[in-house]
Amino acid sequence: MEQTSLALIAFGFVVERSGLLVQMLAPDSRSARVSAVSFRLGLAFIALGAFAALHSSRQYLIVLKTLTPAECPPGYGARWGVAVNLLVAALGSALALALYAP
Repeated sequence: MEQTSLALIAFGFVVERSGLLVQMLAPDSRSARVSAVSFRLGLAFIALGAFAALHSSRQYLIVLKTLTPAECPPGYGARWGVAVNLLVAALGSALALALYAP
């Protein structure tokens, strides 16, 4: 699910920035509304991506606890994936906050 969270964050960023492009190409009142809607939708996708990264990390840790040592391959580093996924969640949240801040 890490790829899904990354895709949602990237898509949210593109949606958020597309409103600025529309506003630059046609600076009228309708494009201002489109820009406001794309801003909110973009932030929602970014937040959803950050939440998906957090949720998938939690699910992964729950499943790992059910495995016996014999079921894990030798040298398997389970914590690295969780750490990266939590970092994706933190960076996605920071991006949403940075875009939202005036």
